[in-house]
Amino acid sequence: MKAHLQYLSYVLRHKWHVFWACRSIGVGLWQAFIHDWSKFRPREWGPYVDYFYRRGGKGKHSNAGGAYSPGCDDAFDTAWLFHQHANPHHHQHWALRQDDGQTKALPMPEKYLREMIADWIGAGRAQGHGDDVEGWYERNKGKMVLHSDTRARLEQLIEQRRCAGGPWKA
Repeated sequence: MKAHLQYLSYVLRHKWHVFWACRSIGVGLWQAFIHDWSKFRPREWGPYVDYFYRRGGKGKHSNAGGAYSPGCDDAFDTAWLFHQHANPHHHQHWALRQDDGQTKALPMPEKYLREMIADWIGAGRAQGHGDDVEGWYERNKGKMVLHSDTRARLEQLIEQRRCAGGPWKA
């Protein structure tokens, strides 16, 4: 039960921070409200609780300093894949794995691009790391498969935020 309460606390904290970040960058009220709603479904809930709070601190959000290792937990990986496909604010949602093994990046609509940035802000704040979107993006952009138009707009929005000195209005 304790693990479930810990995860609930994290999810609600995350949603709170994402909601306010969404509202500051022009994401609609309903979209901000339903952000990550799929995390409450059993298909995600159980594997996330197990991975982050029951497995001796091996999850990336644990306080035990464990590092996330993709592929080490099929139940979690399956839940994470479902989450990406159910939530178009994840850049992975817009990466099409083709039959020949290539990955094709599709353009990400503006409203989901803005929600993705709000998600990064909310995750950083909920995990106690602040909201250094610029630094996080710089460290991770090489791993992201993004359409060229999506990447250009993302970098434009991040630059607007940097120039504004923090959260911005749409």
